[in-house]
Amino acid sequence: MTDAAQIAITGSWVATGIGFGLWLYGWFGTKIPIKRQRLHDCGIALVFSAILVRVVTQDRPLGVFEWALFFIGPLFIAAALWRLARTS
Repeated sequence: MTDAAQIAITGSWVATGIGFGLWLYGWFGTKIPIKRQRLHDCGIALVFSAILVRVVTQDRPLGVFEWALFFIGPLFIAAALWRLARTS
């Protein structure tokens, strides 16, 4: 049986792939500016939340880069969600 941390890490890698896919589709798949911005915001929110899950579930002490991601990540997620709410 797998533990919850392994399931969370696997899900975070899936979310990272989907987030990068949305971000790339925003650049190369659509020419509508508002749709491009919404795809970028969804991708950013997914990627940063997945990174935060991997930072929280690691078993080693946090380094400087992880602490920076731990504090900056929620700011990017909040900004992306705010823009998504404004452009709905």
